Amino acid sequence: MPNSVEGDIALIGLGYVGLPLAVEFGKKRRVLGFDINAARVEELRNGIDRTLEVEREELASARHLTFTNDAADLANCQVFIVTVPTPIDDANRPDLTPLVKASEMIGAVMRRGATVIYESTVYPGATEEVCVPALARASGLVFNRDFFCGYSPERINPADKQHKLPTIVKVTSGSTPEVADQVDALYASIITAGTHKASSIKVAEASKVIENTQRDLNIALMNELSVVFARVGIDTAEVLKASCTKWNFLNFRPGLVGGHCIGVDPYYLTHKAEQLGYIPQVVLAGRRINDNMGRYVARNTVKLMLKNGIDVPRSRIGVMGITFKENCPDTRNSKVVDLARELAEHGAEIVVEDPLADPDEVSHEYGIKLSKVSSEHPVDALVIAVGHDSYRSLTTDEIKSRLRGSAPVVADVKSLFDRHALAARGITVFRL
Repeated sequence: MPNSVEGDIALIGLGYVGLPLAVEFGKKRRVLGFDINAARVEELRNGIDRTLEVEREELASARHLTFTNDAADLANCQVFIVTVPTPIDDANRPDLTPLVKASEMIGAVMRRGATVIYESTVYPGATEEVCVPALARASGLVFNRDFFCGYSPERINPADKQHKLPTIVKVTSGSTPEVADQVDALYASIITAGTHKASSIKVAEASKVIENTQRDLNIALMNELSVVFARVGIDTAEVLKASCTKWNFLNFRPGLVGGHCIGVDPYYLTHKAEQLGYIPQVVLAGRRINDNMGRYVARNTVKLMLKNGIDVPRSRIGVMGITFKENCPDTRNSKVVDLARELAEHGAEIVVEDPLADPDEVSHEYGIKLSKVSSEHPVDALVIAVGHDSYRSLTTDEIKSRLRGSAPVVADVKSLFDRHALAARGITVFRL
C-alpha cells in the first residue's frame, strides 16, 4: 500500500484554486508550489497574490510553503496535486493541453509510490483515460502498482470571503480503495467542513461538472424569462422578488455567465455525452442562451438609445466592469467582452473601465484598452455590467453625473439600482 499521505506535496498551478490549497497544506507540512509563470512565482515569494484570494498575512502563515518554476525541484515530492486550468477552445471543445503537459512533467520526475491527485474540472473518465496514460508514458511506471491517482474536485468560489477552502466540504476519491482512504485523510487534515469520499474517480469527476451545469441551467432559465418578461412589459427583478416569498423557490438571477467554471464546465459534460452517442438537449440549450446574453444586453441598449433620439454612431457608451464576476480581477471568458464588441459594431466610441482588472492582461487577451468613465468625460449610455462593491455604492447623482444629453440610457445588468430613482432623473433604464 502506497504512503500517499507521506512525503512532500507539490502543488502544480498557483491560481485561484492552487494557491489557497498550497497555503492550507503549507501551514502543516512541507509544500512546494509550482507555476510555469516565473513572474507569478516571484510575486508570491514577495507575499503578493494578484488574484486577491490570499492576504499577505495568510500567505506568510504557511511557514512550510516554498515556490518554484523549475520542474526539476519537484523530484523530491511524493504527492502531486494538479490544479491547472481546463479551458475550452473556439469550438467549445475541451482543451486538455495544460492537464496533459502537467501530467507529462510530473511523470518525468515522480518516483515509485507517488500519488497524483487532480483537482482540475474534467469530464467523467478524463483522469483515467487521459492523465494516467500521460503519467505512465513519461515515467515508465505502472498505474496502481508503481504510482496511484486521486481526484478531488475544486470548489473555490473566487472573491467569496465567506466560503473559503477549509469551510467547503471536499469530495475525494482514489484509484484503489486504499488510496481513496489516504486521499480522503489527506484533505481531512485541512478541511474543517469535512470530506465526502466518492465511490470512484469518475463519480467525483461527474459531481463537479454537474454542480456548475446545474447553476448554468438555472441562470439560463432566468435569462430566458427576462427576455420574455421584457416583451410582456414587466420587470424581472420585481417578479423574482414576489416569487421568492415561496419557501422552496430557488433564488437564481439573470446575468452574464462567464468565467472559467460555469461558462465552461457544461461543455466538458456535453463533449463526453457526444462521444458516447448522445446529444444533450437541455444542457446545450442553456449554454446557447447564456452565451448570447452579452449581445442581447448590447442590442437592447442600442435600441433604447435610438428610441431616445441618440445618434449611436456618433455617441459615447461607457461599460463599467469587465471581469467575469464582482469583486474579482479574473477576466477569463468574460461575457462583458461580447457586450463591448457588439456595441462597438454600431460605430459608437466604447469606454471600458474596471477597478480590479489588469489593464495589460485585458489589452493582450481582448484588445480592449481600459479607461475611465467619469463626469469629466460623460457618456450617452452607461452599461453597468459587473456588481463590484465600488459600483454598488454609487448614488443616483453619481450615475447621473457620468451621463450627458437629455435622454441618456443606463443598462443595469445586475439590477443594482433603484430603476424608479434613475427614471426620475430622466434616465431610461434597461435591466435583465
